[in-house]
Amino acid sequence: MRNRWIGILLACVTLTAAPYDRYGGWTELGGRKSGFFHTERIGGRWWLVTPDGNVFFSKGVCHVSMAPESDSSPPPPADLKGWAQAAARQLRGWGLNTVGAWSAPELYSAGMVYTHILNLAASLQRDLWLKGGVVDVFGPEFRNAVDRAAAATCPKFAADPWLLGYFTDNELRWGPDWRSRESLLESYLKMDPASMGYRTAAALLKSRGRGPASMTEEDKAAFLQMAASEYGRVSREAIRRYDPNHLVLGCRFAGYANEAVLKGVGPHFDVVSYNNYSPKAPVDRLRQITGITGKPVMLTEFSFKAMDSGLPNTKGAAKPVATQEERAGGFAAYVRDLASLPGCVGYHWFQYRDQPREGRRLDGENSNYGLVKLDGTPWELLTRRFQEVNRELEARAAGAR
Repeated sequence: MRNRWIGILLACVTLTAAPYDRYGGWTELGGRKSGFFHTERIGGRWWLVTPDGNVFFSKGVCHVSMAPESDSSPPPPADLKGWAQAAARQLRGWGLNTVGAWSAPELYSAGMVYTHILNLAASLQRDLWLKGGVVDVFGPEFRNAVDRAAAATCPKFAADPWLLGYFTDNELRWGPDWRSRESLLESYLKMDPASMGYRTAAALLKSRGRGPASMTEEDKAAFLQMAASEYGRVSREAIRRYDPNHLVLGCRFAGYANEAVLKGVGPHFDVVSYNNYSPKAPVDRLRQITGITGKPVMLTEFSFKAMDSGLPNTKGAAKPVATQEERAGGFAAYVRDLASLPGCVGYHWFQYRDQPREGRRLDGENSNYGLVKLDGTPWELLTRRFQEVNRELEARAAGAR
């Protein structure tokens, strides 16, 4: 408890020197004071709002880690709480206010707003996002697994005002992509004929006068909306059973989500989270997402990597740029465009530390994504640009209509 209050005090000292509240909310514009983070439309645009009632543009970084992700990584530091407080001070110094997905839990009590990923569907299947697997969202196994995952985690965070909200999962496959060419309907029709998923898919086709051999794109879209709606409903209800206070931040769409899936999840998510590695912010697509769902959007993964880093950059999303200057410039243009979009409430850069040359353990990614190098040394040009650009984003966002 003592360490937690030290971290919060440090946050207050850092942030209140500027027009920010203790959470990093912008005190120049207010919303409703509710005691927890929520969303509001204020002056023609969407905002997150801090527990103290000030608008908040989430400026975050994913995977704030203590050590590189390789088999040869050194052991984590002995003083994990001390490391977390130092890392939080460093991030605040660069104008960041949020700890993104997959970050060390020691940061949750370091006086910095944080997010948590629940892995609800992924609790049924290991490496679900990586393999592009599909789970039966209509079956009792899914409902029970989601309830268990929420019950195991959400009560621990329910009363904490520093939690921004929950991601339900990461980069689920909703249709044809780099992991599989199958539609969700086709995947469900390969399930056990006794399963609720198969029976629901077959019943949909029968009601439309067709079978597996004659299904149309309209059939696929109708089933996708049904499955997305069921996923969103079950996930939200489970979270709300154990935590009535915090935002449901969505399932971190992997660069694409069509109209059917967005219509399905829209009523159940408070924010739509979207990952994208294009060289420019996908403002048209983000605008469409808000238009379809009626909810704000947060860009929860993007990055730039440079070939002058000395890393291979052969595995991992995004096409490399040549230099750190291009990398910093790409970041600045990207987040300024996001802040100018009335439906966007923040960004989360991927990631805190560079990946190892030999590739990370999970999937071999070996890219220059970090704000810091493998040894923890900051990329100075990039982090200076973070510091410069981050302090202008709230004013830019406030001018967006």
